[in-house]
Amino acid sequence: MTADTPKSLVLVRHAKSAWPDVPDHERPLAGRGRRDAPLAGQWLRDHGHVPDRVICSTAQRTRETWELASAHLDASPPVTYDRRLYGADLRQLLDVVAESGGDVGTLLLVGHDPGLQELILHLAGDRAGDALERVRVKFPTGAIATLAIASPWAELGAGSAELTEFVVPPRHGRPHHY
Repeated sequence: MTADTPKSLVLVRHAKSAWPDVPDHERPLAGRGRRDAPLAGQWLRDHGHVPDRVICSTAQRTRETWELASAHLDASPPVTYDRRLYGADLRQLLDVVAESGGDVGTLLLVGHDPGLQELILHLAGDRAGDALERVRVKFPTGAIATLAIASPWAELGAGSAELTEFVVPPRHGRPHHY
C-alpha cells in the first residue's frame, strides 16, 4: 500500500455496559450490549469493513464488545489491547492511529466516548451532512463510524477524512444507518 492509497478508519464505541459495583475499567456489558455487539460484527462483515488491524481499549466492556463482534467477521485480524484508548482524548487517539496505521488499509478502534466522537468531528472537519450532524449530537454505545482517509495515517488532522457511514445499534433488530 502506498501513502496515497485510500484507507478506512472504523470507530466502534463499546456496546451498552452494566453498572455493577466495580471499578469503571472493569464494567462488563449489559444484556443489551451482549445482544448488540454481534450485530456490529455482522454489519462490519456485510458492509465490507473487516479490518486489517484492530486496536482495542483494555476496559472489560470494550474487550467483550470486540470478542462478540469479531466472532461474526469470518476473519481474524490482529488485535492490540492498548490502555491508552481507555479515557483517551483527541490527541491520544491521533497518536495511537499514527503509530498503528503503518501500511494498514482498514484500521479499527474499539473505544469510548467522548474521545471517539471528538476524533470523528476533528477528522471530518466542518463538512455538512445528516450523518455528521447525528454524530455531533451523540455517538451512542454500540455505534460504528467509518471514515475515508486519503493521507498517511501519521498525517491525519482537522478535515483530513470524510465520514462515510454512521450506524447505531438496532432498536428492533436491524442497525439504523445514517
